[in-house]
Amino acid sequence: MLKIEHLKKTYGDFTLDCTMRVEPGCITGLVGENGAGKSTTFKAILGLISADGGTTALFGRTPDQFTKEDRQKMGVVLADSGFSGYLSVRDVLPVLKAMYPGFDRTRFENLCRRFDIPMEKKIKEFSTGMKAKLKVIAAVTHGAEILILDEPTSGLDVMARRDVLDILREYMEEDETRSILISSHISTDLENLCDDIYMIHDGKIILHEDTDVLMGQYGLIKVDEEQFAKLDRSYIIRVRRESYGYDCLTDQKQYYRENYPGVVVENGMLDEIIAMMIGGERL
Repeated sequence: MLKIEHLKKTYGDFTLDCTMRVEPGCITGLVGENGAGKSTTFKAILGLISADGGTTALFGRTPDQFTKEDRQKMGVVLADSGFSGYLSVRDVLPVLKAMYPGFDRTRFENLCRRFDIPMEKKIKEFSTGMKAKLKVIAAVTHGAEILILDEPTSGLDVMARRDVLDILREYMEEDETRSILISSHISTDLENLCDDIYMIHDGKIILHEDTDVLMGQYGLIKVDEEQFAKLDRSYIIRVRRESYGYDCLTDQKQYYRENYPGVVVENGMLDEIIAMMIGGERL
């Protein structure tokens, strides 16, 4: 569906060098701190900025080869874009119909009612959560084959985030060949949504794993100085010094639970894995 090979873009002292894939039928997450390169990657995929090197191919075509039909097959939500605040949702309907021949007005209106999006109110008067839900509803109601979503849950409260994630799950359930590429710094959203996750730091992909592997095999080992000295380092990915000794990130937590019964081995949560991959040191 989407293939990126050494996509490069330089801004001052920042250089993006990104390689990743989004397979049909999969929800792929891109996580990283602000400024890591998530939005730059998304804009390059869509042809909104020119790349300095590498390739991106969506539907087998580079951005400069996209046809009108290709763009109609994309549902896009960008953090810094949206509908004019001076329009109402009712005003947006003919715009969406003109842009997307496959626009499903009935489904759009049903989702707006379900998620309490008023049809007559000016968009500029919407809450942050209402604006976010409206952008996602528009993206999923014109028959898109892939959604490209840059921080769609940013700034939302727990209930609004749950609503957005519910919309995305239903979108995937309707057609098993669809795909989603989604970025977020709210890792708990991606833990429960994505099939696989890429971590980006300082413009480079530092980890890619299936979500089941991250949640099932990764762990955080907490040891004092004496325990650390005796620890088998074969499956340690990163180490971070702490007041009590060391935190160690592993992708083989069961090995350490079986062979070091006196050592604390915690399940690896995505936030902790990200923090260790960025802040930890290689042995």
